[in-house]
Amino acid sequence: YNKFPSKLRISENTCVGVQRGDGSWQSCKSDSSGASNSSESSKESSRSSTPVLDVDRSDRLRDKMRRRMESGDRWFSLEFFPPRTASGAVNLISRFDRMGTGGPLFIDITWHPAGDPGSDKETSSLMIASTAVNYCGLESILHLTCCNQTKEKISGYLAKAKHLGLKNIMALRGDPVGADWEEEEGGFNYATDLVKHIRSEFDDYFDICVAGYPTGHPEAESYEEDLRHLKEKVDAGADFIITQLFFRADTFLKFLDDCRAIGITCPILPGIFPIQGYQSLRQLVKLSKLEVPEEITRVIEPIKDNDAAIRNYGIKQAVEMCRVLLDSGKVPGLHFYTLNREVATMEVLRQLGLWIEDPRRPLPWAVSAHPKRKVEDVRPIFWASRPKSYIYRTQDWDEFPNGRWGNSSSPAFGELNDYYLFYLKSKSSKDALLKMWGDELMSEESVYEVFTCYITAQPNRSGHKVMCLPWNDEPLAPETNLLKDELEKVNRRGVLTINSQPNINGKPSTDPIAGWGPAGGYVFQKAYLEFFTSSENVNALLKVLKKYEPRVNYHIVNVHGRNLTNAPDMQPNAVTWGIFPGREIVQPTVVDPDSFMYWKDEAFALWIEQWAKLYEDESPSRMIIKYIHDNYFLVNLVDNDFPLESCLWKVIDDMFELKTTRKMNCENEMYFKGYVHTWRLLYTRKS
Repeated sequence: YNKFPSKLRISENTCVGVQRGDGSWQSCKSDSSGASNSSESSKESSRSSTPVLDVDRSDRLRDKMRRRMESGDRWFSLEFFPPRTASGAVNLISRFDRMGTGGPLFIDITWHPAGDPGSDKETSSLMIASTAVNYCGLESILHLTCCNQTKEKISGYLAKAKHLGLKNIMALRGDPVGADWEEEEGGFNYATDLVKHIRSEFDDYFDICVAGYPTGHPEAESYEEDLRHLKEKVDAGADFIITQLFFRADTFLKFLDDCRAIGITCPILPGIFPIQGYQSLRQLVKLSKLEVPEEITRVIEPIKDNDAAIRNYGIKQAVEMCRVLLDSGKVPGLHFYTLNREVATMEVLRQLGLWIEDPRRPLPWAVSAHPKRKVEDVRPIFWASRPKSYIYRTQDWDEFPNGRWGNSSSPAFGELNDYYLFYLKSKSSKDALLKMWGDELMSEESVYEVFTCYITAQPNRSGHKVMCLPWNDEPLAPETNLLKDELEKVNRRGVLTINSQPNINGKPSTDPIAGWGPAGGYVFQKAYLEFFTSSENVNALLKVLKKYEPRVNYHIVNVHGRNLTNAPDMQPNAVTWGIFPGREIVQPTVVDPDSFMYWKDEAFALWIEQWAKLYEDESPSRMIIKYIHDNYFLVNLVDNDFPLESCLWKVIDDMFELKTTRKMNCENEMYFKGYVHTWRLLYTRKS
């Protein structure tokens, strides 16, 4: 496959857009055959006919909805708004990861005209939605409004959204900036016009959602007129509807029946707002121009200063309303207005039985929802704990490996010069990192202790638990916990592990710890260990490894590029694979020698970028980290005999034993030389 990416791939039939010098985007009109041909050519260019696993990445959102409706499988979705600050962006992406575990069908991101929503800022609507798709693997809808925007500007935003992998748009008129709506010269004044424009310029590429108002739009002359306008939006090309919030189930059910009565047949999702606080309720009601029913105000007014009590009531009220909606048999899914909070919404979903944390993974690594990555099913193991970094560094690839990695000479990994992109940055603050990793390091052994505390989940000497490392921003994975005892031993002795997996020989694909892929299969793994260690240890390790060949493959490199390996012909080594009914063998994880050299640069740089820079220049702590960066080696070991007990721990033991023997021999030799020298001096004096 092609690993030499272009800045923007444009097929003969399709142009998603061109980037101007100022960074803005200009759309090119595409025909319906273009998207289809592009998709087909991507499939044909794959180097293997291995069918993609059951990762629901290839279908359109409207198709996913249709399948869920046909099967009676209910779903939920979540709405978020862009944060105001960079730290808020980091927190929101972490929330995406947490709330994504419950299985939302999609999320949507609102469009804030005052927040430069179409820019490359980390707080923009477009960047937040793109990050959710590309780095969190979440199907996402980007809101887009007509407010203060020309037709050309809207087309540019749509072209940029398409290039970034966004496939769904919520077309809205938007709220006026001032008190009244002002017409935009060369723009649109109604959502219907925006829907028509999207279909005209981008044909059927985007799935389009529009807004519905269960009590009628506040500016409409009548409820009936607003329904007619809604039908116009659907007839113009909208695929489904999400409604404004409401407080009574019968309000939505009546609206749904009225829509069906005038010929609106597309899915209509109710917008659910769990009440979470008195002030947030007042603000939202003010913006939406709704009235809170008396039975609700009667309850919350006496407890308006007690946020916990209001939240508990809001959860109870939302659960009761949602149960009525679901029991009606007319509502296939629920859309939640989260206000960027998680507790209340997650509790409502749990009580409804819709929050399902399935421990099974479609693949052993976190998938991206970008359409061009839909066939991707193979990655190097090195980025196992940094999937967002891998996606970032391969974002410009035209195609992605499917079925097998192949001979990857000169893979074109992008540079990772900016370690502080908000979707790559650690979730922990500088103060928190210093508490975990040490306000002051005394020696290399202080670093060994940090790694050991991370492995054991025990507090450090200051009483703080080490919950992350520069190479792993999360606590240990359940699979790694299987190796905890051995990992603790080697880290205490200066084998600083950053990646590992146990050997697995035919565990069911439904295994809660090691399983992945569809049910009915079996998964396999070779034992793998990756670590930093001193040059003295490496010298002993190289001697030891000779007696373990060819069972153990190794790759050893330092920051300067000194490279030692026994990988045959620099070929990739499959370390994870699965066998599933009616499919070819799938091998989603490999150890690739060429990719390891790119990972090496990133792995060593993290010592400086995320650890050393916590300390003052020339401070002892910074110098200790700098010494490790400059002098240690990065090592990976693979035990190819996966049916047998892993020999990698014996390799490490032998390394330490040889090192100790050498040290003792050296000390004995020095003692003997000293003894001889003393004897000679005495003999000379006597003579």
